Amino acid sequence: MWARRPRDFVGVRGSGAEDYLQRMLSNDVEALDSGASCEALLLTAKARVIAPLVVLRRAEDDFLLLTEPGLGARVVEELVRFRFAARADIEPEEHESMVVFGGESPAGTPAVPTADYGEPAFELVDGEPPGGARELPGDDLELLRIRAGTPRWGAEVDERVLPAEAGLVERAVSLTKGCYPGQEPIARLHYRGHANRGLRVLALEGGDVPAPETEIRHGEKVVGRVTSAARDNGRVLALGYVRVEVPADAVLDVGGAAARPLD
Repeated sequence: MWARRPRDFVGVRGSGAEDYLQRMLSNDVEALDSGASCEALLLTAKARVIAPLVVLRRAEDDFLLLTEPGLGARVVEELVRFRFAARADIEPEEHESMVVFGGESPAGTPAVPTADYGEPAFELVDGEPPGGARELPGDDLELLRIRAGTPRWGAEVDERVLPAEAGLVERAVSLTKGCYPGQEPIARLHYRGHANRGLRVLALEGGDVPAPETEIRHGEKVVGRVTSAARDNGRVLALGYVRVEVPADAVLDVGGAAARPLD
């Protein structure tokens, strides 16, 4: 199976590209070999997410940043604004991306492993779909993302959310590399505190698909909000933030429907 993956792309090239990205992004770019990739975040000084990224090292001094649709211009703007004397060319690029499930990536085509959908898969840049493979519609890809509990920009991730709340520290942050914008609040929360809420996948008993921002209740108390939801055959799956003190096995209420943790 394969599915189209909307993306914006930014190229960063030059003798100072590695050093500059290492200083600006949350993950360890220097550790990447040619052809390797990692997730990373472009953050404000207060650790609010400007853009989630996948960093693909195409060559020693050549990086491709994959981000969400509509964020490419913002990524270019932020990186150019703080570039100063860094020897790095930063420009938007045009590519096409697809997610391919199972199998092996074809030789010679940039491929990025992805855990976004809860199944073995990789993201191909400017590749061709496998012969005879079935194309998944976008709605099915979104359902897989929700079922896997993967946060998405504009739904689970926005200016209100800290990376730790969305589970992004584990997948997109190095806690041992040098300084970058937002490092201090991320480290402080990681070592001295904890996030007050986290993402949960809930299975709803009947009812309509809840809209984003629908309240999640535990008894009479509002304990969270829905961020994404989709119909999954005869049930509805919802992804949302719930306060950490709510027991993991609690039966919650979402728009009048009983909501239990996804099995």
